[in-house]
Amino acid sequence: METHRTTPGPGPLLCALERIEQAPQADTLIDGLRKGVRALPLGPARDLLHGRPLGHPAHPLLVQVPIGTWLSATVLDLLPGRRRTAAPVLVGVGLAAAAPAAAAGWADWAELPPEQARTGLVHALANTAGVALYAASLYARTRGRDLRGRALALAGLAAVGAGGALGGHLAFRQAAGANHAEQVGHRVGDGWHPLGPAAAFPVGRAALAHVDGVDVLVVREEDGTVRALADRCSHMGGPLSEGQIEDGCVRCPWHRSLFRLADGWNLEGPATAPQPAFETRVVEGLAEARLIRVHQPHRHGRGPAAA
Repeated sequence: METHRTTPGPGPLLCALERIEQAPQADTLIDGLRKGVRALPLGPARDLLHGRPLGHPAHPLLVQVPIGTWLSATVLDLLPGRRRTAAPVLVGVGLAAAAPAAAAGWADWAELPPEQARTGLVHALANTAGVALYAASLYARTRGRDLRGRALALAGLAAVGAGGALGGHLAFRQAAGANHAEQVGHRVGDGWHPLGPAAAFPVGRAALAHVDGVDVLVVREEDGTVRALADRCSHMGGPLSEGQIEDGCVRCPWHRSLFRLADGWNLEGPATAPQPAFETRVVEGLAEARLIRVHQPHRHGRGPAAA
């Protein structure tokens, strides 16, 4: 007799989060905020906020300071004695550290697709409520209203905790900020793989080939050199083969990340991880590619002349 195991479906929390992802009511607001964040004249600071020098988003690192200080303040609030006098200092440090953490978060948020942007907006609103409650807590403490200050801090911690849960959903369930090209190294086998006849690839233009089921961007240069990168952008999986070739680089058509064709190095964000790159050769007219397992970026210049 065949039996079937009965398993519970998604719980109310997960259902609520999925409803947030699919709710379009705030999309107009999101579009306006996104344009505003993108229009800010941040220059090179934008890549710092994205975390490009770190190789991963900076926001999760920066939030450790406010969360850590606020949690420590709560611990001190719950202890008897004069230790409680240090709690306002920790609350103030957390408020100061929240500003760069929020700036990094908004910079990343502006490049997210709709489902992630909706979750991210609620995440930001929860954290904004937490910051407001902690600011009110610090004000109450400076006015001698210690009990009120502690109560506001507990409410702030609850709001920040809710924001953290939403951030975890955003990062791990929706893969915001993850390296979307990381799996290439696990899928492509060692050794040389055929790309196709070298003459079939247009000079100076992006073309698409396949290696072990992985889409590969191929560009043939005027001197016959063939360049190859994994096609799906490490930032959000955009098709680089549909992007613009400029000065030995390719610019993602989705969010404008810039990758050097010679080695896949990410020269401009929002991508924080380099693009998997292939060593290439032409044997009897057939272009072949071999995945480069360790990134060794060229130190100077953008294009192939730096190689």
